Amino acid sequence: MGRILAIDYGSKRVGIAVTDTLQIIATGLTTVHSKDLIAYLEAYLAKEQVECIVVGEPKTLQNEASDSARYIEPFVTHLTRKFPNIKIARYDERFTSVLAHQAMLMGGLKRKDRANKDTVDMISATIILQDYLSFTNK
Repeated sequence: MGRILAIDYGSKRVGIAVTDTLQIIATGLTTVHSKDLIAYLEAYLAKEQVECIVVGEPKTLQNEASDSARYIEPFVTHLTRKFPNIKIARYDERFTSVLAHQAMLMGGLKRKDRANKDTVDMISATIILQDYLSFTNK
């Protein structure tokens, strides 16, 4: 069984999380610059078996595509063409940044560490992935 990888895509930074090989636990992997993402994924997929990539889908409270969706759609299209043998799934990412900040606060991170946007993006990707796992394992 391959891993599941989640992406919290942003125009500048991308948070990445991954499951264990049994697809039980989501763990933050890294944050990369958006221009370096495909190269990072190529290298990662060359050494790890991934059966699905989950991309966070930004929506408004009215369940409509948010403004940042204009960056996501071309990225997902490119991802699908670049890695045709890997399932690409979309998953609602509403409130993940808020939840990431709450998790860092509850985890006792100092204010300086909580302000680190790389950490927020990686934790957001982890939340997206954990929610996806919970949703698909019902």
